[in-house]
Amino acid sequence: MIEILVVYYSRNGSTAELARQVCRGVESIEGVSAKLRTVPPVAAESEGPARLVPPSGPPYATHDDLRSADGLVLGSPTRFGNMAAPLKHFLDGTAALWVSGALAGKPAAVFTSTQSMHGGQETTLLSMMLPLLHHGMLIVGLPYTEPALNETRAGGTPYGASRLAGSDPARPALTPEEQSLAQALGRRVARLASRLRAP
Repeated sequence: MIEILVVYYSRNGSTAELARQVCRGVESIEGVSAKLRTVPPVAAESEGPARLVPPSGPPYATHDDLRSADGLVLGSPTRFGNMAAPLKHFLDGTAALWVSGALAGKPAAVFTSTQSMHGGQETTLLSMMLPLLHHGMLIVGLPYTEPALNETRAGGTPYGASRLAGSDPARPALTPEEQSLAQALGRRVARLASRLRAP
């Protein structure tokens, strides 16, 4: 079975919701499973998570999860046009994987969530791609052949799936286009991983 690791950080649930849709897309491809993981929050005065297991949701990602996965999809909310510190902290600890080339040649993609329309979705997605490129991963985006990319009035970019969360707590979870694009991203990574593993 081919396994795609979906790793995200989410503070208010928007990025977590996208992660679940990415997993749905991954698992719609025969012979491919999704492994959902999160990363712990970080604080300037702590060296590691207070708990080894989160109080709810998926387990924390490990470097062994990265090593064994056939593909990777990363998600983070936007923080001033960049990925959130917890995800950056996790990626900063992957030097041993870089030295060994453990991630080289594997497909990878990214997704994000912002509060405002121009809150830095594309720059955040690009910031998440940089360490993946250094690892030698094969970056997967969303082509305009995906109809939802032309129809969206909220989230969705060719660089990866995204969500416009807004500041209204009554706002619906995901627009149909945001949901469709997150699933499409998962499918694209899963298909590429399958092709790369084919004899």
